[in-house]
Amino acid sequence: MPVKLGPAGVPLSCKGRTIVEGMDDIISLGLETMEVQTVRMVAPNHFEQYWQAGVLANKTEFEMNIHGPYYSELLGNRVERGRSLAKIESTLQAARTINARHITLHAGHYGGMSPGSAANEQVANVFAGVVDRVAEIWHDDEDEFPVFPWIKNGTPSKIGIETSGRQELWGSLEEVLEVVNHVEGTIPVLNIAHIHARGHGKMRTSEDYGELFDEVRETIGTKEFYCHFSGVEHRTGNAMHYTQIKKSDLNFEPLAEFIVEDGGWLDITLISDSPLLEHDAMYMLQSIEKSRHRQLERKARENRRRALAAQTGTTPAALAAKEAQQAALRPDATSGAKKAEEAPAAEVAEEKAPAKEEKPAKKAPKKKATKAKAEEKNDDVFDFEEDDDDLF
Repeated sequence: MPVKLGPAGVPLSCKGRTIVEGMDDIISLGLETMEVQTVRMVAPNHFEQYWQAGVLANKTEFEMNIHGPYYSELLGNRVERGRSLAKIESTLQAARTINARHITLHAGHYGGMSPGSAANEQVANVFAGVVDRVAEIWHDDEDEFPVFPWIKNGTPSKIGIETSGRQELWGSLEEVLEVVNHVEGTIPVLNIAHIHARGHGKMRTSEDYGELFDEVRETIGTKEFYCHFSGVEHRTGNAMHYTQIKKSDLNFEPLAEFIVEDGGWLDITLISDSPLLEHDAMYMLQSIEKSRHRQLERKARENRRRALAAQTGTTPAALAAKEAQQAALRPDATSGAKKAEEAPAAEVAEEKAPAKEEKPAKKAPKKKATKAKAEEKNDDVFDFEEDDDDLF
């Protein structure tokens, strides 16, 4: 069950604003990946800084990823499509330099087309061309192998097609899966906030996540998932803007529960799109660890009951019921006594319905979050910036 977590951009707490310094901070936090945000191509200055990021990622097995231009018009006219592909070309070049494993791209508005097979076919044709272009860039010049050692021994970056969060944008889960299923070299980027918003708040329980990942696995036959997660404010099936996780109706605990309880087959990368970036990435990591501890505690209780049942000639279910009765006789004067009473009762439910043993943890009380503003001021080969304004 490999799970990698990291922020979408240089951490807010990073004193330096370069990618290499951001990687150092992310690694020190115990995270394992990041997604660089690109906007446009600029003059090739300070190329070595980004090459160093690629070398560091290659040597430390740190997973680098990159996000392409937010505002794409792949379903537009020839001029609009060409303008979008020129921006994507910058992202592809940057991806090779920093040794990115995934390149996340948007399709954009439907333009003059309607949702359906015709729009999906055009998007598929465009992304097929992008995949071919990545292969060309990756093996452009063998003389560069000493400079980019990951090119000789690695494989080209995977093209990720992200689910959108607005009805007027191409990118429903079904559309993305259909295109990915027909274009080799592409993967779906499951933006959980977008799927939640577009589905009118559908991602609420661990079972919802089980259905989502099963649908993707059955459609394209993969165990590897690349996901974005953030809180989101949404209305009428449209995402309005990202929020921190604790201020949204999209809770992370059900996903953490699914990953721990039923996601042993998953190989998943989780990118925090939250305005709090690395802070919410750490919150996700802690939530997964808490779910893992709850699972271990429950298994320990079950093993203890089975051992005691074998010694006394009874059943684990009978022991759980007896524990509940004894807890009910204890004084209910303190909150601790209440918890002691509730725990055995919950364990009885576990014996009867093991699939629903743990419920998602309640959201923590809302706290006033201070806005962190960071601006990159380095003249580099690529212009990287963190921007909360996503096209969705």
